[in-house]
Amino acid sequence: MTERRPMAKRRTRFTETMTGSVRLTGERETRPVRLDLEVRTDTFLLPWRTTEARVRGRLRVCGWGEEASVEGEMEISPLARRRIGYRLSFRTAGRTYLLDGWKSLSPSRPLHSLTVLPFTVHDDAQQEAGRGTVRFSLAGALLPFLASFRFPAADRGPEQLAPGWNGRPGRTEVWYTTVTEPSTGTGLWLHHEVTAPEDGSGGYAHGWVAVCPPGGPVAHARFGPEPVTPDATGFRATGVAAGPGRLRGSCGPYTWDLTEDQEGPTLHTFPAWAWRRPLLPAAQIVPGGRARYTGTVRGPGTDLTLAGAPGATGRIYGHGNARRWAWLHADLGGGDVLEVVVAVARRRGLDRLPPLVFLRLRRAGRDWPRRGTRTAVGWFGLGRFRADVGLPSWTVAGRAGPRRIRVTVHQPEERTLALEYTDPDGSRAVCRNSVTADARVVLERWWGGWRPEAAWTLRGTAHAEVGER
Repeated sequence: MTERRPMAKRRTRFTETMTGSVRLTGERETRPVRLDLEVRTDTFLLPWRTTEARVRGRLRVCGWGEEASVEGEMEISPLARRRIGYRLSFRTAGRTYLLDGWKSLSPSRPLHSLTVLPFTVHDDAQQEAGRGTVRFSLAGALLPFLASFRFPAADRGPEQLAPGWNGRPGRTEVWYTTVTEPSTGTGLWLHHEVTAPEDGSGGYAHGWVAVCPPGGPVAHARFGPEPVTPDATGFRATGVAAGPGRLRGSCGPYTWDLTEDQEGPTLHTFPAWAWRRPLLPAAQIVPGGRARYTGTVRGPGTDLTLAGAPGATGRIYGHGNARRWAWLHADLGGGDVLEVVVAVARRRGLDRLPPLVFLRLRRAGRDWPRRGTRTAVGWFGLGRFRADVGLPSWTVAGRAGPRRIRVTVHQPEERTLALEYTDPDGSRAVCRNSVTADARVVLERWWGGWRPEAAWTLRGTAHAEVGER
């Protein structure tokens, strides 16, 4: 379903934990300290060359302000320069500090020199604020350290996905776009769909446009059904087209002409293999994670001029809609985005399972959880994320690794549009969509107890849907 892409260069990612002590300037006693780091390089890490890496993580110094977020650089040169250097900035107790240290590798003491990091802390006036030492524990930290290594392909940006439908009956393919106009809070929903009935009667194209002012109600118009018009890059119907970088159309009293600028790599809400090999009843993908839209939308009571408005275009391919489902796209700002799909399958056996949750949080350029199936199946069925789907509110919660998340979505009735779908097997389903929904997202991390790591509140800017039969 996707175009073949050339082999990508590999990057390196790993985590490191060190503990020790620090003596702050003017104090006689030392304080316990813990340093948890996430390290990323843009190249494959090789020990015989010098590699520059980006570092982010957490620093805890007992009794010295709150737990601090750290960011900085790391020089990894164990053979070429016989050193591993750290320069990390952090803010605590109302001031900004720099932690500067390095491991000096010695052939005579290889283990000691690789595991001991002496460091100095300077304040924002470049005055020394403390000295300390942290150590990497071979007994307690080595196995997690080795298991954390990942070698992902270098970021090539959003994938350009060709249409997947090849004429087979019993399939449906969807291109959908949701946008928030920042100055007015108006939401826009463009839905483009190809449905191929199971009876072999031929595929047809249809869809709709919906516009929701911040207080509602939602207005919409539908186009189609009509015979499918082949298009090598996207969706095409009479007067309507959706493809890479451009969406335009005319439907009833509405017209729109938008350019799309995707801002990141593909966000795989489902595992990547589920899109490339359609083994599941359906799969969803967001080619750019998030996007910006520029252009115009015209209609009764609607005269929108978009200039870099945030939103996203998603893709769905499969056999039809789930027995029941929920969906959320939340642009969290600063490049962060959350995508959630909750589904109860229609296939016999699978329909007895609790709702399957597919959740991916892209934060600071990194997708969590790491495995696309983690939220849906957990570890051998244990630790699955949970969903409580209803209206006007629904929730998703779960834990993966040292983090846990809780998502609460609210779709007010006056800002929600109900529309009917027809699946390839002829059955019908109803979705209730709000492109001006509210959402609350709370992310916590385990640091000897659950502590807040980040929280986002979206008022009228979340895009959400609940569907059922």
